Amino acid sequence: MSFKKDDETNQGWIDAEMQDSFDEELEMEFDDIRISQELRGIKRWWAESPLDRQQYFRELFRLQAELVKLQDWIVDTNQKVVVLFEGRDAAGKGGVIKRITQRLNPRICRVVALPAPSERETTQWYFQRYVPHLPAGGEMVLFDRSWYNRAGVERVMEFASQDQVDQFFHDVPEFERMLVRSGIKLIKYWFSISDEEQQFRFLMRIHDPMKQWKLSPMDLESRIRWEDYTRAKEDMILRTNIDEAPWWIVEANDKKQARLNCIDHLLQQFPYEDVLNEPVVLPDRVSNPDYERSDLPESLYVPPKY
Repeated sequence: MSFKKDDETNQGWIDAEMQDSFDEELEMEFDDIRISQELRGIKRWWAESPLDRQQYFRELFRLQAELVKLQDWIVDTNQKVVVLFEGRDAAGKGGVIKRITQRLNPRICRVVALPAPSERETTQWYFQRYVPHLPAGGEMVLFDRSWYNRAGVERVMEFASQDQVDQFFHDVPEFERMLVRSGIKLIKYWFSISDEEQQFRFLMRIHDPMKQWKLSPMDLESRIRWEDYTRAKEDMILRTNIDEAPWWIVEANDKKQARLNCIDHLLQQFPYEDVLNEPVVLPDRVSNPDYERSDLPESLYVPPKY
């Protein structure tokens, strides 16, 4: 026998599910604006985002719906997509990656954030540890930092020798051309923030117990070497901005604007179209009149505290 509800009840369930989905994004947004009174005094120059909150959410959900269409098109056309997210510490890369992947299938769109290389990996061909994470047909891979670590943190912090850096700049254009020739769509984003904005975001991490884990000794050292990182970034973009895979710079002082601008730009890189899917019909549950559900011990259940 089919299990059906009247249309009014069904609509109520749908509305509740949509509200729950909106609440998930709202929780992350409240986290962004949770600023201690101490920090409000420190950042006198700080201003609210020019984006109205309703406008931001309306555009975000619209763009996320388009990302789902893009995902379907990538699967249907067997595309291979790689997106690199680079930028200074606290530039907002993780925030936009969260919004991109939030409604997508993690089996199709996955995030790669590699730790520091192991002792063995340091003896390999530099690009070797990134290659296993490249996509197959019908997949999109987002790199939260990438092989450009060598041109940034490894160069500035002197984890790599000058010879290794020079070799990287010699190799990376051809490596990326090889990826493109293999059928990979390669998109590279650099998230740009000001000195003052990074300072404030670091202060938020220092004063917020829920964000202190984000602040590493390397982050603190990067503040000291701000100008070194600036020179390294400018040199990197100049030497690796190739026609097959150009750099795109995202102005990221305002997180909301950066997220929307980046997602909108990402969508514009593909000639995607709506994919016609077969309608899904929920089958009736098979009912066995001889089956009796057994009672499990109460000790197995999570206490209903809320």
